[in-house]
Amino acid sequence: MISIARTVARLLLGVVMMAVGVAHLTALRQEFRAQVPDWFPIDEDLTVLGSGVVEVGLGLAFVALPGRRRLVGALLAAFFVAIFPGNIAQYVEGVDAFGLDTDTKRLVRLFFQPLLVVWALFGGGWLRRPRDD
Repeated sequence: MISIARTVARLLLGVVMMAVGVAHLTALRQEFRAQVPDWFPIDEDLTVLGSGVVEVGLGLAFVALPGRRRLVGALLAAFFVAIFPGNIAQYVEGVDAFGLDTDTKRLVRLFFQPLLVVWALFGGGWLRRPRDD
């Protein structure tokens, strides 16, 4: 049963990452640009495009390469950790984007980032007991 849940988690997160990555590259590009911190040393549009490509690639790999799920899960978890300072900056700087138009909403969002890390690690097979599979 754990194996099925892990597979569903992996596939769902992979599809979500691909969709979010495509959104970075197309319709929501401006919204994502608003989330790039002022202090980040790379052009905000280049940052959004680059992160979108990474998200599509990681999502596709999570779906299409089940034999590499541990590696991709770890990379996804690391990606979520790497972008977390941007989420903190959005809260600290009071940037409105994606309906996060109050400090409370931006603060609550911060608590979801660790859940994404756990989701990636679970889907990748990192969070398991010896008899889970």
